[in-house]
Amino acid sequence: MCLAVPGKIVEISDDGMVRMAKLDFGGIQKQVCLAYLPDAVVGDYAIVHVGFAISRIDEASAQETLRHFRELGLLEEELGEIPDDEYAPPPPCPVTYQ
Repeated sequence: MCLAVPGKIVEISDDGMVRMAKLDFGGIQKQVCLAYLPDAVVGDYAIVHVGFAISRIDEASAQETLRHFRELGLLEEELGEIPDDEYAPPPPCPVTYQ
């Protein structure tokens, strides 16, 4: 199965060639490419498909989608790891932007 999974951007790096980010997917963190979201910032939620962040999503929708994926057992299948049972979502980003 190949789903698009929402995650929270927790770190951004740029080597001058490609902008990358570490995203948190309900307790599992993965590196993804930000080429399609050049103005994304830490704290944003993004939909990721095959290693690329393809669009933004609001936090409530992201958390609800992750909860459904977790309940259906799709999160570990899609990400290849089992999330931590003690996982608590990261706090909301205090940064606001227009």
